[in-house]
This record gives sequence, C-alpha cells and structure tokens, in this order.
Amino acid sequence: MHIPDGLLGLPVAGAAAALAAGSVGLALRRLRTGLPRRRVPLMGLSAAFIFAAQMLNFPVAGGTSGHLVGAVLAAVLLGPGAAVVVMTAVLIVQCLLFADGGLLALGANVLNMAVAGTLGGWAVFAALRRTLPGPRGLLAAAAFAAWCSTVLAALCCAVELAASGLARWTLVFPAMAGVHMVIGLGEAAITTLVLAAVMRTRPDLLDAGAAPPRARPLVAVGLAALCGLLLFGLPFASSSPDGLERVAARLGFAGPDAATAAAPLSGYRLPGLEGAAAATCAAGVVGTLVTFALACGLAAVLAPGTERARLTRA
Repeated sequence: MHIPDGLLGLPVAGAAAALAAGSVGLALRRLRTGLPRRRVPLMGLSAAFIFAAQMLNFPVAGGTSGHLVGAVLAAVLLGPGAAVVVMTAVLIVQCLLFADGGLLALGANVLNMAVAGTLGGWAVFAALRRTLPGPRGLLAAAAFAAWCSTVLAALCCAVELAASGLARWTLVFPAMAGVHMVIGLGEAAITTLVLAAVMRTRPDLLDAGAAPPRARPLVAVGLAALCGLLLFGLPFASSSPDGLERVAARLGFAGPDAATAAAPLSGYRLPGLEGAAAATCAAGVVGTLVTFALACGLAAVLAPGTERARLTRA
C-alpha cells in the first residue's frame, strides 16, 4: 500500500503531508509527558518486527499479495500514540533507505497507515473491548480492528488517488476496498497469532501496570528472532504485486516509469552481495536494526527525564 512518487498530485501530497505532520506531532507531544520506561525497548522491537514482517508478502486471491501493516498490533502493545510514532519510524526507514514509497508521497503513506490505520483501528478495538472482556475478547477485538485498519488505510489511499485525478471515485473505491478486504484477513490472522504468542509467553507486555522487563535480554532475544524470521521467511515471500499495484494495473494509472527517489538499498538489495536471496536478506537485517535504533532513539528522547535516567541504568 506504499504509494510511490509520480502518482499523487502536489496539492494532494502537500495536504496529506500537513495532516500527517500535525498528527505525528500531537502523538510525539503526548508521549513526551507520559511514556513509561518499559515501553522504550518494546517500541524498538515493535518497529523492528513490523519492518521485518512487511517484507514477507503473503499470497491472496487473483495473483495478488499482501503484507502486514501492523498498526493495530502496535497500538494494542504500546497504545495509540506510541503506535503512531512506531509506524512513522518504519515508513521513514522504508522510504529513505529502500525507496519503498515515494519521498513526496511519504506524508500520504504516513497519513494512511500510521495515522488513519492506527487511530481508526484503535477506536474499533477500544469499542469492542467494552463488550468483549478477557483474553479471548482481546484477540477477537484485535482481529476485527486489524481488518478494519487495513480497509480504512486502503480507503484513505483511494481518496488520495481519486483526488489526484488518476481514476474515477466509482472505480478506485470499490477496487481498493475489495482487494484490501481480502488482504485484511491476513492482517487479522497475523495480528491474532502474534498477540496470542505474547499472551502465552510474556503477558506482562500487555499489562501497563506490570513491572518493567529487563531490557537487554528482551532486546537480544527479540532481534535474534527477527533476523531468523527474515532468514527463513524471505525465500517463501510472495513476489506477486500488492493490492495497490494490482489496482493500479487494473485501472491503468501506473506504469514502470513512475518516479521514485534513489535510496542506498533500493529494491531491498544490499550492494556488493552476489545472489538475490543473500542481498535481500542482508538488506532486511540492516533495515530491521536501523528501524529498531530509530524507534528506540525516539522513545528514549521522548521519555520523561527521570525515566530516561533509569533507562540508561537498565
């Protein structure tokens, strides 16, 4: 669902960037006054996991692929404000390091996935939790909210495409909604499986009042697991076009000459390595570590002074 450069009109891209900047700014301000210390390593690991998982496209019907967005997963683990920041960090790394999503379209991608997807999905999750208590209720609420988050982000993308004059509203809305309703099923399944695993192995991570975990073991095990996920999962990732690419091809508003800014690891390939699989896996590991460092750095800066001092001793 990452929009490349060359699709959106400048007024649409500018308006989306302004809305995204304002929303992310509010999230940063909110975190600056209330980010618990225990969320700092978890923010980094959540960002790293979402980055790694987004590289593993899964096949859906009609020769299309999808990937985890992760907005609701991050919101359930961290809260909506921290999730907006985490998702923004992931999208920035993807854009600047891998040219995945255009530089001029970065604001639109942040608005769709990091802001609308996160806050819309969280609103659905919070509403359902009032009537679905307990662990099973949490998983059911998260699954439906994750599906809604994917569809909502796709509809926001459709608004931007239509407003840019690329396709009629009556065509792009049902096309984007239809394919992402199917992709959203994969989003719901992955979100549920990850949260179920967290509930079984580390339920304290879902309890805001629990004692903070030791940061170093959590980080070491988490990053090692993510590198293993990339190593063993990338060979099985689908190479089919994603939902946006499929809709663009069907409606005829995108081509191979769409402009995308250059990036050091463009195409998720690490230069200098022979073999596409090795180059992609190495690039994925680099991106995972960079995303972890960026999210952790933001969290450490945003943590209140007393919390930041304790973090340096953890």
